[in-house]
Amino acid sequence: MLAWLQANDPFPPVERALKNPNGLLAAGGELSLERLLEAYRRGVFPWYSGGEPVLWWSPDPRMVLYLSEMKVSRSLAKSVRNKGYEVRIDTDFAAVLDGCADREQTWLGSDMRRAYLRLHRAGYAHSFETWLGADLVGGLYGVALGRMFYGESMFSRATDASKVALVHLAGELRAREFPLIDCQMHTPLLASFGAREIPRRTFLRELAALVNYPAQPGNWKRVTA
Repeated sequence: MLAWLQANDPFPPVERALKNPNGLLAAGGELSLERLLEAYRRGVFPWYSGGEPVLWWSPDPRMVLYLSEMKVSRSLAKSVRNKGYEVRIDTDFAAVLDGCADREQTWLGSDMRRAYLRLHRAGYAHSFETWLGADLVGGLYGVALGRMFYGESMFSRATDASKVALVHLAGELRAREFPLIDCQMHTPLLASFGAREIPRRTFLRELAALVNYPAQPGNWKRVTA
């Protein structure tokens, strides 16, 4: 039976998540800063469409990208070097949210965008933005806790623009000694970078160690070549 959360209810154990649809754990509650941080620490994330209640998920298996296993194709490496893109970090988080939501069907409604803006202002959510001159042409955003990074969404308006942002994200995370990116669910794009599915119990074991590193939240703002 699906758990329905009231304002102060804790999440049920993730082992109670449904098998169909895979990983649906609970419904209801709110998208407060405290609730979202609790969710991410437990390996849970929100995902729902307009007209639905807030839905919370913890799928099994879990898609992850170990940075030591990341693959970058020759063509993408060329785009990173030669397309004239500039990647900026945390300079226009709201614009990246809008870019990720700009599609025919999106789970990034106004409530979700406000929630992630709160996470960003609190220093937990970060954007990697691909610029071509004065134009934002792609990017991605996610959440960092300790040494754990949770990838959320990405968008592209120019060739390889979101992929370039992902390459720069990986470089930033390596420098900060983050070993992996939570990709949540399987997609062919992420698989092409070397992401793979692991059992939820394995993911939760690694998560428990990584989220407890004493990294302080804060803005990562800078510009990369």
